[in-house]
Amino acid sequence: MTPEYIIGIGAEAIKLTLLLSAPLLGVGLAVGLIIAVLQATTQIQEMTLSFVPKIVAVLLALLLSAPWMIEKLTSFMNSVITSLPMAVR
Repeated sequence: MTPEYIIGIGAEAIKLTLLLSAPLLGVGLAVGLIIAVLQATTQIQEMTLSFVPKIVAVLLALLLSAPWMIEKLTSFMNSVITSLPMAVR
C-alpha cells in the first residue's frame, strides 16, 4: 500500500464528503436567506423563526436526497473494497 494510494483514497473521500453535503448546505443557505429577507422586511427579530424552517428544510432535503447519497457512498465503498487486494500486493 503506497502513500499515493492512501492520499488518493483520502482525496476521493473529501470530494465525496463535499459532494454529499452540498445539497443540504445549499438548502439551508437558501432558506436562511429567505427567512433573513422576510425578517428584515417585517422587522420581526425572533431567533427561533430562523432556526425552525432551516431545520425542517434540511430534514426534507435529507429525506429526498438520501437514496442518492446512499448510492454514492455505496459505490465509493465498493470501489475501495474491490481495489484493496491490488493495493496490498
